[in-house]
Amino acid sequence: MGSEAAPGAGAGPKAAVAPRVVVVDATDHVAGRLASNVAKLLLQGNMVHMVNCERIMISGSRSSIVGEYRKFLEIASVLHPKHGPFHPRRPDTIMTRMVRGMLPRKKPSGIAAHKRLRAHIGTPRPLRSHKKVQFEKAKIRGAHSRYTSMADLGRTVGWTQ
Repeated sequence: MGSEAAPGAGAGPKAAVAPRVVVVDATDHVAGRLASNVAKLLLQGNMVHMVNCERIMISGSRSSIVGEYRKFLEIASVLHPKHGPFHPRRPDTIMTRMVRGMLPRKKPSGIAAHKRLRAHIGTPRPLRSHKKVQFEKAKIRGAHSRYTSMADLGRTVGWTQ
C-alpha cells in the first residue's frame, strides 16, 4: 500500500559523503587567484591540500609588498598583543588566512569548508603519489622578476625555517 519511500528520502539533506581529495600544486601561481580557486573548491565540498606554498608568487615589486606587509604587522591590540590579531609569517599560514578571507567564515558552510583546507610547505610524503592540479588562469604570466615569492616575503617578515 505505498510503504515505499521516494528515492533519496531518509538520507536527509546532508548525507555522509566522503569529500573528494584535491591536491593543488601551488608552484608559480599568483596568490589571490589561487586562493579564490581553492575557496571555490572548498565550498563545493572538496578536501583541498595546497602543496609547495613557499613557491606561490605575489605580483608587484618586492619593496612595496614587504612594506605593505610590515604595515599590516603593526596592527596590534591596545591592551596586550596576546589578545591578537595574530599575523601569519609562514607561507602556508599566510595562504590559509588568504583563503579564509574568501570564505563565508562565520556561516556553517564556510566553517566546514575552512576545516577541509590543508596548506603545506613542500610536498608531504603521503601526497607525493596523488595527481596534482594546477590552475592555468592562476599561473604567472610575466617574468619572475615582476613577482615576489611567498618564501621571500616570509623570510623578510620573520619566518624562521
